[in-house]
Amino acid sequence: MKIAAVVGLGNIAKRHRANIKSKFPDCRVIAMSSSGRGVSEKTQNADVFVSSIEELIECKPEFVVIASPATYHEHHAVPIIQQSIPVLIEKPLSHCSLSAEGILNAAVESSSIVVVGYCLRFLPSTQVVKELLLYGKIGKLYNVYAEVGQYLPDWRPNTPVNETVSANKDLGGGALLELSHEFDYLSYLLGSKAKFEHAVLRKSAELGLDVEDLVDVVFSLEDGPICNLHMDFLQKSPQRFCRLIGSEGRIEWDLIANKVVSYTADGECVEYNSPSWDKNQMYLSLIDSVVAKNPLPEVSPATLQEAKCVVDFIEEIKSKAVWSA
Repeated sequence: MKIAAVVGLGNIAKRHRANIKSKFPDCRVIAMSSSGRGVSEKTQNADVFVSSIEELIECKPEFVVIASPATYHEHHAVPIIQQSIPVLIEKPLSHCSLSAEGILNAAVESSSIVVVGYCLRFLPSTQVVKELLLYGKIGKLYNVYAEVGQYLPDWRPNTPVNETVSANKDLGGGALLELSHEFDYLSYLLGSKAKFEHAVLRKSAELGLDVEDLVDVVFSLEDGPICNLHMDFLQKSPQRFCRLIGSEGRIEWDLIANKVVSYTADGECVEYNSPSWDKNQMYLSLIDSVVAKNPLPEVSPATLQEAKCVVDFIEEIKSKAVWSA
Protein backbone atom coordinates (compact mmCIF):
# COMPACT_ATOMS: atom_id res chain seq x y z
CA MET A 1 0.00 0.00 0.00
CA LYS A 2 1.44 3.34 -1.09
CA ILE A 3 -1.09 5.92 0.13
CA ALA A 4 -3.45 5.81 3.11
CA ALA A 5 -5.39 8.42 5.07
CA VAL A 6 -6.65 8.88 8.61
CA VAL A 7 -9.40 11.39 9.40
CA GLY A 8 -9.17 12.66 12.97
CA LEU A 9 -6.29 13.61 15.27
CA GLY A 10 -7.26 11.92 18.55
CA ASN A 11 -5.62 8.99 20.30
CA ILE A 12 -7.21 6.32 18.14
CA ALA A 13 -6.23 8.20 14.97
CA LYS A 14 -2.67 8.39 16.29
CA ARG A 15 -2.67 4.62 16.83
CA HIS A 16 -3.96 3.94 13.31
CA ARG A 17 -1.33 6.18 11.70
CA ALA A 18 1.42 4.41 13.62
CA ASN A 19 0.05 0.99 12.70
CA ILE A 20 -0.20 1.86 9.01
CA LYS A 21 3.43 2.99 9.08
CA SER A 22 4.39 -0.18 10.93
CA LYS A 23 2.72 -2.47 8.39
CA PHE A 24 3.59 -0.40 5.32
CA PRO A 25 6.83 1.55 6.01
CA ASP A 26 6.87 3.15 2.55
CA CYS A 27 3.24 4.27 2.71
CA ARG A 28 2.51 8.00 2.56
CA VAL A 29 -0.02 8.75 5.31
CA ILE A 30 -2.46 11.62 4.87
CA ALA A 31 -3.70 13.35 8.02
CA MET A 32 -6.88 15.41 8.29
CA SER A 33 -8.49 16.90 11.37
CA SER A 34 -12.14 16.15 12.06
CA SER A 35 -13.12 19.79 11.66
CA GLY A 36 -10.88 20.48 8.67
CA ARG A 37 -8.69 22.90 10.62
CA GLY A 38 -4.99 23.05 9.89
CA VAL A 39 -2.86 20.08 10.88
CA SER A 40 0.52 20.60 12.50
CA GLU A 41 3.49 19.28 10.59
CA LYS A 42 4.60 17.82 13.93
CA THR A 43 1.73 15.31 13.74
CA GLN A 44 3.33 11.91 14.19
CA ASN A 45 3.43 9.41 11.33
CA ALA A 46 1.84 11.82 8.86
CA ASP A 47 3.41 12.84 5.55
CA VAL A 48 0.62 14.83 3.89
CA PHE A 49 -1.83 17.28 5.47
CA VAL A 50 -5.23 18.13 3.98
CA SER A 51 -8.15 20.23 5.17
CA SER A 52 -11.13 18.62 3.40
CA ILE A 53 -12.47 15.26 2.26
CA GLU A 54 -12.38 16.51 -1.33
CA GLU A 55 -8.68 17.27 -1.03
CA LEU A 56 -8.12 13.90 0.63
CA ILE A 57 -9.83 12.06 -2.24
CA GLU A 58 -7.69 13.94 -4.76
CA CYS A 59 -4.64 12.30 -3.15
CA LYS A 60 -6.03 8.92 -4.30
CA PRO A 61 -5.66 6.94 -1.05
CA GLU A 62 -5.91 3.17 -1.22
CA PHE A 63 -7.31 2.94 2.31
CA VAL A 64 -8.98 5.42 4.70
CA VAL A 65 -9.64 5.29 8.43
CA ILE A 66 -12.48 7.45 9.74
CA ALA A 67 -11.52 8.25 13.35
CA SER A 68 -13.47 11.47 13.79
CA PRO A 69 -16.27 11.98 16.37
CA ALA A 70 -19.34 9.85 15.63
CA THR A 71 -21.42 12.87 14.61
CA TYR A 72 -19.00 13.46 11.70
CA HIS A 73 -18.88 9.88 10.43
CA GLU A 74 -21.53 10.15 7.73
CA HIS A 75 -20.11 13.43 6.42
CA HIS A 76 -16.60 11.99 6.24
CA ALA A 77 -17.30 8.41 5.18
CA VAL A 78 -19.95 8.70 2.47
CA PRO A 79 -17.86 10.62 -0.14
CA ILE A 80 -15.01 8.15 0.35
CA ILE A 81 -17.31 5.13 0.09
CA GLN A 82 -18.77 6.59 -3.10
CA GLN A 83 -15.27 6.50 -4.58
CA SER A 84 -15.06 2.74 -3.82
CA ILE A 85 -12.10 3.27 -1.49
CA PRO A 86 -11.73 0.65 1.29
CA VAL A 87 -12.74 2.20 4.62
CA LEU A 88 -12.39 1.41 8.30
CA ILE A 89 -14.88 3.42 10.36
CA GLU A 90 -14.12 3.63 14.07
CA LYS A 91 -16.89 2.61 16.43
CA PRO A 92 -19.66 3.52 16.87
CA LEU A 93 -20.80 3.63 13.25
CA SER A 94 -22.61 6.89 13.96
CA HIS A 95 -24.40 8.80 16.71
CA CYS A 96 -27.91 8.04 15.46
CA SER A 97 -29.83 5.56 13.31
CA LEU A 98 -30.61 8.01 10.51
CA SER A 99 -26.95 8.86 9.98
CA ALA A 100 -25.95 5.19 10.21
CA GLU A 101 -28.56 4.42 7.56
CA GLY A 102 -26.99 7.03 5.28
CA ILE A 103 -23.60 5.32 5.53
CA LEU A 104 -25.12 1.89 4.95
CA ASN A 105 -27.04 3.08 1.88
CA ALA A 106 -23.89 4.58 0.37
CA ALA A 107 -22.06 1.28 0.85
CA VAL A 108 -24.89 -0.71 -0.76
CA GLU A 109 -24.59 1.46 -3.86
CA SER A 110 -20.80 1.17 -3.94
CA SER A 111 -18.28 -1.63 -4.31
CA SER A 112 -16.19 -0.27 -1.45
CA ILE A 113 -15.08 -2.55 1.38
CA VAL A 114 -16.26 -1.05 4.69
CA VAL A 115 -15.80 -2.46 8.19
CA VAL A 116 -16.37 -0.97 11.63
CA GLY A 117 -13.72 -0.83 14.35
CA TYR A 118 -15.09 -3.18 16.98
CA CYS A 119 -11.64 -4.51 17.76
CA LEU A 120 -12.60 -6.79 20.69
CA ARG A 121 -13.66 -9.41 18.15
CA PHE A 122 -9.94 -9.89 17.50
CA LEU A 123 -9.03 -10.47 21.15
CA PRO A 124 -7.87 -14.12 21.43
CA SER A 125 -10.01 -14.75 24.51
CA THR A 126 -13.08 -13.69 22.51
CA GLN A 127 -12.47 -16.56 20.13
CA VAL A 128 -12.03 -18.96 23.05
CA VAL A 129 -15.39 -17.95 24.53
CA LYS A 130 -17.06 -18.23 21.13
CA GLU A 131 -15.70 -21.76 20.70
CA LEU A 132 -16.75 -22.82 24.20
CA LEU A 133 -20.29 -21.65 23.52
CA LEU A 134 -20.34 -23.26 20.07
CA TYR A 135 -19.40 -26.65 21.50
CA GLY A 136 -21.79 -26.44 24.44
CA LYS A 137 -19.23 -26.28 27.24
CA ILE A 138 -21.83 -24.86 29.65
CA GLY A 139 -24.94 -26.35 28.08
CA LYS A 140 -28.02 -24.22 27.45
CA LEU A 141 -27.25 -20.55 28.07
CA TYR A 142 -29.53 -18.89 30.65
CA ASN A 143 -27.93 -15.61 31.73
CA VAL A 144 -25.18 -13.20 30.74
CA TYR A 145 -23.71 -10.53 33.01
CA ALA A 146 -21.38 -8.03 31.35
CA GLU A 147 -19.65 -5.05 32.89
CA VAL A 148 -17.34 -2.32 31.64
CA GLY A 149 -16.09 0.57 33.75
CA GLN A 150 -13.29 3.06 33.17
CA TYR A 151 -12.60 6.40 34.83
CA LEU A 152 -13.17 8.99 32.13
CA PRO A 153 -10.66 11.61 33.41
CA ASP A 154 -7.90 9.01 32.98
CA TRP A 155 -8.66 8.48 29.29
CA ARG A 156 -7.14 11.77 28.18
CA PRO A 157 -5.37 13.13 31.28
CA ASN A 158 -4.08 16.24 29.48
CA THR A 159 -7.55 17.35 28.39
CA PRO A 160 -10.33 18.68 30.69
CA VAL A 161 -13.08 16.06 30.88
CA ASN A 162 -15.80 18.43 29.67
CA GLU A 163 -13.80 19.10 26.50
CA THR A 164 -13.50 15.45 25.45
CA VAL A 165 -15.63 13.79 22.79
CA SER A 166 -16.73 11.17 25.33
CA ALA A 167 -18.34 13.84 27.51
CA ASN A 168 -19.90 15.87 24.72
CA LYS A 169 -23.45 15.02 23.67
CA ASP A 170 -23.09 16.98 20.42
CA LEU A 171 -20.15 14.78 19.38
CA GLY A 172 -21.75 11.44 20.19
CA GLY A 173 -20.48 11.11 23.76
CA GLY A 174 -21.94 9.19 26.66
CA ALA A 175 -21.29 5.70 27.99
CA LEU A 176 -23.72 3.95 25.64
CA LEU A 177 -21.96 5.02 22.45
CA GLU A 178 -18.41 5.28 23.80
CA LEU A 179 -18.52 1.83 25.40
CA SER A 180 -20.60 0.18 22.68
CA HIS A 181 -18.06 -2.63 22.25
CA GLU A 182 -20.17 -4.64 24.71
CA PHE A 183 -23.21 -4.62 22.45
CA ASP A 184 -21.10 -5.75 19.51
CA TYR A 185 -19.20 -8.57 21.20
CA LEU A 186 -22.36 -9.94 22.83
CA SER A 187 -24.09 -9.97 19.45
CA TYR A 188 -21.00 -11.54 17.86
CA LEU A 189 -20.82 -14.30 20.49
CA LEU A 190 -24.51 -15.02 20.90
CA GLY A 191 -25.70 -14.44 17.34
CA SER A 192 -29.15 -13.34 18.36
CA LYS A 193 -31.02 -10.06 18.12
CA ALA A 194 -31.46 -8.21 21.39
CA LYS A 195 -34.93 -7.34 22.68
CA PHE A 196 -35.10 -4.37 25.06
CA GLU A 197 -36.51 -5.12 28.51
CA HIS A 198 -35.43 -2.33 30.88
CA ALA A 199 -32.76 0.34 31.34
CA VAL A 200 -31.73 2.97 33.84
CA LEU A 201 -29.45 5.84 32.80
CA ARG A 202 -27.76 8.17 35.26
CA LYS A 203 -25.57 11.28 35.32
CA SER A 204 -23.33 11.22 38.35
CA ALA A 205 -22.57 14.30 40.42
CA GLU A 206 -18.95 13.22 40.41
CA LEU A 207 -18.31 14.08 36.76
CA GLY A 208 -21.17 16.53 36.17
CA LEU A 209 -21.56 15.65 32.49
CA ASP A 210 -24.49 16.33 30.16
CA VAL A 211 -24.40 12.68 29.03
CA GLU A 212 -25.04 9.39 30.81
CA ASP A 213 -22.02 8.09 32.73
CA LEU A 214 -23.82 5.19 34.45
CA VAL A 215 -25.84 2.67 32.42
CA ASP A 216 -27.73 -0.47 33.43
CA VAL A 217 -29.55 -2.38 30.69
CA VAL A 218 -31.51 -5.62 30.72
CA PHE A 219 -32.30 -7.27 27.40
CA SER A 220 -33.37 -10.71 26.22
CA LEU A 221 -32.34 -12.81 23.25
CA GLU A 222 -34.56 -14.66 20.80
CA ASP A 223 -33.66 -18.10 22.16
CA GLY A 224 -34.18 -17.22 25.82
CA PRO A 225 -31.07 -15.90 27.61
CA ILE A 226 -31.35 -12.73 29.67
CA CYS A 227 -28.47 -10.25 29.50
CA ASN A 228 -27.60 -7.72 32.20
CA LEU A 229 -25.13 -5.03 31.13
CA HIS A 230 -23.52 -2.37 33.31
CA MET A 231 -21.41 0.46 31.86
CA ASP A 232 -19.81 3.44 33.57
CA PHE A 233 -17.22 6.19 33.31
CA LEU A 234 -16.40 6.07 37.03
CA GLN A 235 -14.35 3.01 37.97
CA LYS A 236 -10.86 4.07 39.02
CA SER A 237 -9.51 0.59 38.27
CA PRO A 238 -10.67 -0.37 34.75
CA GLN A 239 -13.00 -3.35 34.51
CA ARG A 240 -14.20 -5.30 31.48
CA PHE A 241 -15.75 -8.60 32.44
CA CYS A 242 -18.38 -11.06 31.25
CA ARG A 243 -20.01 -14.01 33.04
CA LEU A 244 -22.10 -16.52 31.09
CA ILE A 245 -24.28 -18.99 33.03
CA GLY A 246 -25.67 -22.17 31.50
CA SER A 247 -27.31 -25.44 32.44
CA GLU A 248 -23.95 -27.21 32.75
CA GLY A 249 -21.81 -24.50 34.30
CA ARG A 250 -20.49 -21.00 33.74
CA ILE A 251 -17.75 -19.10 31.91
CA GLU A 252 -15.96 -16.16 33.50
CA TRP A 253 -14.14 -13.93 31.06
CA ASP A 254 -11.82 -11.06 31.97
CA LEU A 255 -11.25 -9.06 28.80
CA ILE A 256 -8.57 -6.83 30.30
CA ALA A 257 -6.58 -9.80 31.62
CA ASN A 258 -7.38 -11.73 28.42
CA LYS A 259 -8.36 -14.73 30.55
CA VAL A 260 -11.17 -17.28 30.32
CA VAL A 261 -12.11 -19.74 33.09
CA SER A 262 -14.90 -22.32 32.94
CA TYR A 263 -16.66 -23.92 35.91
CA THR A 264 -18.56 -27.18 35.40
CA ALA A 265 -19.26 -30.40 37.30
CA ASP A 266 -15.71 -31.43 36.35
CA GLY A 267 -14.31 -28.45 38.26
CA GLU A 268 -12.49 -25.27 37.35
CA CYS A 269 -10.59 -25.08 34.06
CA VAL A 270 -8.43 -22.20 32.85
CA GLU A 271 -9.35 -22.22 29.19
CA TYR A 272 -7.08 -19.33 28.21
CA ASN A 273 -4.76 -16.94 30.03
CA SER A 274 -2.51 -14.46 28.22
CA PRO A 275 -2.41 -11.11 30.06
CA SER A 276 0.76 -10.00 28.27
CA TRP A 277 -0.71 -10.42 24.78
CA ASP A 278 -0.15 -7.19 22.84
CA LYS A 279 -3.60 -5.64 22.43
CA ASN A 280 -2.35 -3.47 19.60
CA GLN A 281 -2.59 -6.65 17.54
CA MET A 282 -6.36 -6.15 17.56
CA TYR A 283 -5.98 -2.87 15.70
CA LEU A 284 -3.46 -4.33 13.27
CA SER A 285 -5.94 -7.13 12.56
CA LEU A 286 -8.64 -4.53 11.90
CA ILE A 287 -6.46 -3.01 9.19
CA ASP A 288 -5.81 -6.49 7.79
CA SER A 289 -9.54 -7.16 7.65
CA VAL A 290 -9.84 -4.31 5.15
CA VAL A 291 -6.62 -4.37 3.13
CA ALA A 292 -4.95 -7.79 3.57
CA LYS A 293 -5.45 -10.61 1.11
CA ASN A 294 -5.49 -13.15 3.94
CA PRO A 295 -7.01 -11.65 7.11
CA LEU A 296 -7.62 -13.84 10.15
CA PRO A 297 -10.06 -16.44 8.76
CA GLU A 298 -11.59 -17.27 12.16
CA VAL A 299 -12.66 -13.67 12.89
CA SER A 300 -15.37 -11.80 11.04
CA PRO A 301 -15.02 -8.00 11.43
CA ALA A 302 -18.12 -6.00 12.25
CA THR A 303 -20.12 -5.23 9.14
CA LEU A 304 -22.03 -2.03 8.53
CA GLN A 305 -25.32 -3.83 9.09
CA GLU A 306 -24.15 -5.26 12.42
CA ALA A 307 -22.80 -1.89 13.53
CA LYS A 308 -26.04 -0.19 12.51
CA CYS A 309 -27.95 -2.67 14.69
CA VAL A 310 -25.83 -1.50 17.64
CA VAL A 311 -26.70 2.14 16.93
CA ASP A 312 -30.38 1.24 16.52
CA PHE A 313 -30.44 -0.60 19.85
CA ILE A 314 -28.68 2.24 21.67
CA GLU A 315 -31.22 4.67 20.23
CA GLU A 316 -34.02 2.41 21.48
CA ILE A 317 -32.43 2.26 24.95
CA LYS A 318 -32.21 6.06 25.10
CA SER A 319 -35.85 6.43 24.10
CA LYS A 320 -37.19 3.89 26.60
CA ALA A 321 -34.79 4.14 29.55
CA VAL A 322 -35.66 5.53 32.96
CA TRP A 323 -33.46 8.45 33.95
CA SER A 324 -32.44 8.40 37.59
CA ALA A 325 -30.55 10.93 39.69
